[in-house]
Amino acid sequence: MASPDDRDDDRTPPFDVDPDDPDATAPRDSPLEDDDREIGAKIATDQEAFLGVLPHFYRGEVSQANGAQDRIDRTTDWAIALIAALLSLVFSSRRMPAFLLLVGLFVLSIFLFYEVRRYRFYDHWRARVRFVQENVFANALDPVGTEHPEWREELSADLRHPTFKVSFLEGLSRRIRRVYGLLFTVLGVAWVFKVTLFTPEQRWTEAAELPGLPGIWVAVALAVFHGCIFALAFWPTERRAKGEIHGSEPGDWKND
Repeated sequence: MASPDDRDDDRTPPFDVDPDDPDATAPRDSPLEDDDREIGAKIATDQEAFLGVLPHFYRGEVSQANGAQDRIDRTTDWAIALIAALLSLVFSSRRMPAFLLLVGLFVLSIFLFYEVRRYRFYDHWRARVRFVQENVFANALDPVGTEHPEWREELSADLRHPTFKVSFLEGLSRRIRRVYGLLFTVLGVAWVFKVTLFTPEQRWTEAAELPGLPGIWVAVALAVFHGCIFALAFWPTERRAKGEIHGSEPGDWKND
């Protein structure tokens, strides 16, 4: 039985190639490459082919939006779990220091900035999904006209040069209003209770103080921090996020 080396030696190439000839060893262009480059342009002018590609694109964008939403939810879940664990620890004993709640504020701020970044990516994918829903599916169900007459050109431009649809400041404001404002408030109220009701043997200024910083200044810094959070939550920014639900009141759909 021949060895693998013998079998390799017995094989002959389908054609002879001179290794010293650069033209012979260079990759050769396929005659179909020029046509393949413009296959998208052919789909654009073929309605049947375009309608065949569009559902795949839509499902892909929905999948991306769902994945981004899941990442946001995980960040929020971790933030809530952190607060629950911290409150249980701080109030488990009178000897537990109140400054642990200030550490919680710092860590919660880190979670907030991570979530704002993830929210901007989520809004990016969600905006594309809503764009297709508005201009394709809504018009297919009730052909009264598209929301954006040049929707294909606009969507193409965004695919070629993707951009965020919401600014960092607006994303920060929205996440504070929706989730993190309440979490920051819980920690702030817990700190007040900890330095007052749960330390009766000390004055609240003594319970609130940090090494080298009097308790009154800690309270002032905490008040300023929550004031900044409140200001960011209601900062007047141009609404650019592509919300899916308009208004807070329920609609009349399917009430009859």
